[in-house]
Amino acid sequence: MKKVAIIMGSDSDLPVVEKAIATLDEYGVPCEVHVYSAHRTPEQAKEFASGARENGFGVIIAAAGKAAHLAGAIAANTTLPVIGIPVKASVLDGVDALLSTVQMPAGIPVATVAIDGAVNAALLSVQILAVSDGALAEKLAAAREAATEKVLAANKKIEDKFNK
Repeated sequence: MKKVAIIMGSDSDLPVVEKAIATLDEYGVPCEVHVYSAHRTPEQAKEFASGARENGFGVIIAAAGKAAHLAGAIAANTTLPVIGIPVKASVLDGVDALLSTVQMPAGIPVATVAIDGAVNAALLSVQILAVSDGALAEKLAAAREAATEKVLAANKKIEDKFNK
């Protein structure tokens, strides 16, 4: 199974990133976690990204706040799918990070999830890997079914209470 790399621009992003790590763990998807800054360690970020495919990765998640150039810097140096997590880390409530992550030039795509959307970044990674992994696809389908059942149970409880 391919691994997922999770790169954060600062260790202050860890509380957000931990949600992605936990979600990947739920699906049995191995991951590696690193701190590389697009601005303070650009050579190390480039080296990691350019060797990621050869090192067994199938997807890279990049989490960063403020200027949030990390996902784009990673994407510029790999052809693997890159998913950006804009992190709420400034007085602009993460909108600065969202815009920096989502506004990529043609030819260097970055899939972008919601501000602090680590769970969806992990789930999107699992979906990407599941394209070629039937067992992961089955786990995703089972999780969707469980989510459906949970909502239907809540609906029944509400209906029973208020629709008499």
